[in-house]
Amino acid sequence: MKKLVIAGGSGFLGDALIHYFNGKFDEYIVLTRSPKKNYANVKHVLWDAKTLGDWSQHLEGADCVINLCGRSVDCRYTDKNKALIFSSRLDSTAILGKAIANCKDAPKVWMNAASATYYRYSEDKVMTEIDGEAGEGFSVEVCKAWEKVFNEALTPNTRKINLRISMVMGKNAGVFPVLRKLTKRFLGGKMGSGTQFVSWIHVEDFCRMVEWLINNKNAAGPYNVAAPHPIRNNDMMKVYRKVLGVPFGLPATEWMLAIGAFFMGTETELVLKSRNVISDRAMKEGFEFKFKTMEECVKNLEARFT
Repeated sequence: MKKLVIAGGSGFLGDALIHYFNGKFDEYIVLTRSPKKNYANVKHVLWDAKTLGDWSQHLEGADCVINLCGRSVDCRYTDKNKALIFSSRLDSTAILGKAIANCKDAPKVWMNAASATYYRYSEDKVMTEIDGEAGEGFSVEVCKAWEKVFNEALTPNTRKINLRISMVMGKNAGVFPVLRKLTKRFLGGKMGSGTQFVSWIHVEDFCRMVEWLINNKNAAGPYNVAAPHPIRNNDMMKVYRKVLGVPFGLPATEWMLAIGAFFMGTETELVLKSRNVISDRAMKEGFEFKFKTMEECVKNLEARFT
């Protein structure tokens, strides 16, 4: 029996992985605080993401455990939200480490979500796993603490991989439907200076890379999960307008974005930080992307609307 366990797997990426891996595992376990109705060979198991419980028995003999837990950063960075952003990531990672260490038949692979925002604001160089430079500020401190807890977990019989995930593009979730809507309303111009880089990955390539990492027995440590061609914000919005057939898009200055972010309950960092990141390790080790450019990605996703 092949078994995949996804912690925090009831959201966009968890659903995408279960759909992608359909037929490739015999059993799927989703650890969640809000269980859905079980179906086929997918079982939803209640956990609180911070204390050991009966849920831990489902880790026994798993081929892979993937932890996607983490309070969304699409919010205002109030003290309360900052505490939740930290605790949701660190607590879930720490307790999974303890549960895996207690297993008699430990999972073969443990992948833990991390973020490409780990790296500094960069317009001058591409950030790779080998020579990328860590940044500063709240979001980076979250990333550092998150990876520290994961790296310190003592699971000698389980291969561990940090997934430094960039912006994932999917049809119905993530940033794609938001940018599509803005572009359709003639609001798809550059954001801020427009020179900041956007690192991204098509959701299908995200799932394909996860599968590749499971099968690559030598894969361990941090892997950037990002397409090979980061794109400047201004150029990205040109792609959206071209694909959607929209002749122009009004730009949004930083002060306009700040006002909009306030009323939308989010932070401008999500669109203004320059994330210039590529999956250097995976590509050098043989992974091939299906969607290498933003235009290929947007065309594919848009085609699913028609």
